[in-house]
Amino acid sequence: MNRKQIRYLGCTALVVASGLTGIPSANAANAHVVHPGESIQKAVDAAKKGDTILIEPGTYRESVRITKSGLTIRGSGKRTVLKPATKAGNSCATAGNGICVEGTSAKPVTGTTVRSLVLSGYKKNGLWATNTDGLTVRWVTAEKNGNWGFAEERSVRSLFEGNAARDNGESGLFLSNTVSTEAGAKDARGTLVRHNALTGNRIGITVRRLRNVTVEENELAGNCGGVFVVGDENKPRAGNIAVRGNSVHENNKYCAKTARLPFVQGAGIVLTGVEKSVVEHNDIRDNVGKSPFSGGVVLYKSMVGASSDHNVVRDNQLTGNSADLANRDTGKGNTFDHNTCRRSEPAGMC
Repeated sequence: MNRKQIRYLGCTALVVASGLTGIPSANAANAHVVHPGESIQKAVDAAKKGDTILIEPGTYRESVRITKSGLTIRGSGKRTVLKPATKAGNSCATAGNGICVEGTSAKPVTGTTVRSLVLSGYKKNGLWATNTDGLTVRWVTAEKNGNWGFAEERSVRSLFEGNAARDNGESGLFLSNTVSTEAGAKDARGTLVRHNALTGNRIGITVRRLRNVTVEENELAGNCGGVFVVGDENKPRAGNIAVRGNSVHENNKYCAKTARLPFVQGAGIVLTGVEKSVVEHNDIRDNVGKSPFSGGVVLYKSMVGASSDHNVVRDNQLTGNSADLANRDTGKGNTFDHNTCRRSEPAGMC
């Protein structure tokens, strides 16, 4: 067992353990305890900044909309499960989402935390966030949702840590500047994605049209693609993304082409249309397919023809991929240094 596997097992143990510790006493200051059969939304509506909503073990058929700063929404790990409502609900439910954290450009939701629960089977997204600052999502499982497991836009300084996203229709975790309009890359101001397990999704993690994001020490397996870092021709350009220390293996599920992308299979880490990003110290193996994106680390021009420029791929361990390193782009200034690999396109990069 290598060091990355040991580290990942330790992260998984933390996720499991988070559901075994129970919830704090109902006597805790500013705590709103929700019992099975009660409404989480009512507790959120009654809470004030700094309060904690404690959700006891059980299955809750509802969607929860959070527009307040400084709240903590805490379940009991895998024993607290949110599923779609059986009748009409709030705007979050109408949109097909499980939990919505929604601020505005003038008044973002700041310092709110969602932790230790399961979001399962929503028509669109497990967790959706827009206009947030300092959002923390920790020890949450998003599974079998129709679109994204976790998704956010127009947000900064987020932390996604110790979560699991599996069998979602699109990305397990989707981070974007905005999903509704065309715009240049947004500075995410140090958003961090670490110690998450992403399996069985179309793409494990997608970072689209952003700058200053770190994706580190995650486990990505059994998706069609592991990590996609995506930009386009808009200014400022997407880039300054760090992808480091991840275990990316056997992402060989087949996903059919869409209006924007050819089919995806066997894609490890893909950079498309981005600049000045670093891919380093990853363990990337056995990503195999015949897609244009197939391979260990792949540079590919964006769907609108924007090139990837001045990116660094270094110190990665690559084995058993369709091509361990593949530069299928026309960009300038990309470097491949000190990688352990056997096969590259073009030859000579290993």
